[in-house]
Amino acid sequence: MSDDKALILKLQSKDETALGLIYDKYSAALYGVIIRICKDEDIAKNLLQDTFMTIWEKSQNYDFDKGRFYTWAYRIAKNKTLNFLRKTDRLIQVEDLSVYTNRTEEVADKLDYLKLKGTIKRLDAHHQRAIELVYFNGLTHREAHEEMNVPLGTFKSYIKQALKQLQQSYIKIVAFLMILIEVMR
Repeated sequence: MSDDKALILKLQSKDETALGLIYDKYSAALYGVIIRICKDEDIAKNLLQDTFMTIWEKSQNYDFDKGRFYTWAYRIAKNKTLNFLRKTDRLIQVEDLSVYTNRTEEVADKLDYLKLKGTIKRLDAHHQRAIELVYFNGLTHREAHEEMNVPLGTFKSYIKQALKQLQQSYIKIVAFLMILIEVMR
C-alpha cells in the first residue's frame, strides 16, 4: 500500500495527524488554485481553511478507484471558491476602491479571459466541450469522456488537438502584436 493511500485511509478514519500531513502536502497547491480564481489573499486563506474542513468532513466520500486524491481535493477547492464568488448578495463593500493603484490590471485580466473565450468559441464543438469539461468544470479526463460518451483515447485526442489549436491562435496573436509594436516605434 502506498504512503498516500495509507495516509488517506487514516484521514478517512478521522486521524487528526493525517489531516495535518495532508494539509502539509496539498495546501500550497490548493491555495494556488484558490488565489488564482479569487485574487484576494484574505479570502483565499479563508477558502483554503474551508476546503480542508470539507476534506476532513467528507473524506469518507473519496473513492480511490475514481481518481487521484489531489483531483478530488482540487474540485472541492475550486467549487468552494466559485460558489463564494457567485454570491451576489454581498451588501457590505469589502474593498476600498479608492486605493487601487492599477485598475488596468483587473481590466486586462477580463480582456484576457474574453480573448480566451473567443478563441475557444472558434474551436469545433467537440473540442469546445472537451476543454469546457476539463478546464472550466474541473472534471477528470475519465469523467469527461463518459460525459461526452466517447472512448477515453478519443477524448484525450480532443484535448490535445484543442490545446494545439489554442496555442497556434495565441502564437499568431503574439506575432501580430510584436509586428504592430515594431511598426509603431
